[in-house]
Formats: sequence, structure tokens, C-alpha cells
Amino acid sequence: MNQIKIYTDGACKGNPGLGGWGAVLMSGDSEKELFGGEAVTTNNRTELCAVIEALAALKRPCSVTLYLDSEYVRKGITEWISGWKARGWRTASKQDVKNVDLWKRLDAIVSGSGHQIDWHWVKGHSGDPGNERADMLANRGVELARS
Repeated sequence: MNQIKIYTDGACKGNPGLGGWGAVLMSGDSEKELFGGEAVTTNNRTELCAVIEALAALKRPCSVTLYLDSEYVRKGITEWISGWKARGWRTASKQDVKNVDLWKRLDAIVSGSGHQIDWHWVKGHSGDPGNERADMLANRGVELARS
């Protein structure tokens, strides 16, 4: 199984507002940068999109070490999602899960791809080189959405 290191980040100018997502994928000496944006989105949606697009870019099952600065995404996929699904995509307080379309896409990728994923939270804007690159790409996504 290929060993892949991924850094993801989202950015939003206004919440909701212009948004972008970015990801850096690294395997051995190979690196790939991905980014995209939307005219009207939220910070949480951009964080989810970054992870979804990064994992979707992998063509075969991989051993993934994924670094992200969003506890919303990390806890959502590792802790909360099983309860949401059991309750018909409702929270413990019986509210509809926000961003359910993206959560369902991420769940399908995580459960159906064969990837082994280790999820690691990193503090954003704290000098981690991979996170800083992903942030720069997310901001390129914002600029793409602006045009």
C-alpha cells in the first residue's frame, strides 16, 4: 500500500463568502498540489472540500497520514458521524446535520476507498510547513472563485 502524506486547509473571506480549499499530497519524492474555490460557501464547507478532493485524487487504496487544522472535520469523521448516521443524519440535539451533502461524500470515500487513514490535527497558522502550503493553496482557491 502506498504511503501518502496529505495536508489540507480551507479559507473563507466572509462566512459565508468567497471560499477556497487546498491540499498537498506527498508520496516519496512526488508531490501534487490541488485547489479550488466557490463564490458563496462557508469555512466548514471549504475544510470538508479540501479533504474530500484530496482523498478523491488517490487512484488506489493508500495508507494515508492526513493533517488538517479543522477539529470540525477531524472529530466529525472520527467521532460524530456514526451517531449522525444512526439518527438519520441528525445531531444529538435532533437538529439536521449541517453540510450533510459533503459529510455523505466524505463518508463514502472513507468507507469505500480502501484507504487506511490516520487523522492528525495541527494548529493552523503556527508555522507547520505542510499546513502553511495548504493554506496558501486555499487562498489561491479564493482568488480563483473571485474571478
